[in-house]
Amino acid sequence: MEGKDKMAKTVIVGIAGGSASGKSTFAEELREALEGLRVCMLHMDAYFKAPEERPVAEAPVTGKSYRDDNHPDTVALERLKGDLAQAARCGKYQVIILEGLLTLWERDICERLDLRLYVECRPDERIVRRLRRNMGWGLSFDEIADVYLDLVRYRHDEYVEPSKWQADFILNGSRPSKRALEAVVLYIRTQLKLSLAACD
Repeated sequence: MEGKDKMAKTVIVGIAGGSASGKSTFAEELREALEGLRVCMLHMDAYFKAPEERPVAEAPVTGKSYRDDNHPDTVALERLKGDLAQAARCGKYQVIILEGLLTLWERDICERLDLRLYVECRPDERIVRRLRRNMGWGLSFDEIADVYLDLVRYRHDEYVEPSKWQADFILNGSRPSKRALEAVVLYIRTQLKLSLAACD
C-alpha cells in the first residue's frame, strides 16, 4: 500500500474568495475532514513579500497612497509555485490544499488544480468580518474602513471576483454547508481511490 501511495497522483485543491469570505475557515474544516490522509496546507498569505517590496497604489477616488496587499505583485508567486510543485512531486502528500485571494486568478496555479473552489460571501458581510478581525489585531475602525473603501474593494472587483468563473463549485460563505464539505471530501477520496486503482 505504501508503494502505491507514492505512485498515486496527489489531489490539489484550490480555494479562493474575497477578503474575509470564509476561505481559510473552509480550508481548515476540509483538512480536518480528510483525517487519515496526508494533507499539505498552503496559505497564499504566507507568501507575502517583505513590506518594502510590495507595491504602493493610489486610491482611484481619494488619491491616497496605500501599500497594496491585494495586488498579485505583493505575493511571491514564483516561490509559491515552486513549493506547490515540490509538494506534489515528492510523493509525501495525498492532498494539497491551497487557499488565498488569487488562487484561481494566477493561471499557472489554476491549471495545476484538480478541484477549484470559490467561497462566495456578500460584500457587506465581508467588511463586517474584516473589521472585527483586523480590530482584533489592533487596527482602528478608520484604518480598516479607509483601505477597504479606497482600495481593497477595487482589487476584489479587478482580480478576485472574476476568478470565480474558474471555479468548479461556488460555496456559500455566509452559511457554510455541511453537505458541501461532505461532497468535496467524497470527491477527493474518490479521486484518490481511482488513482490507486490505476496504479495496479
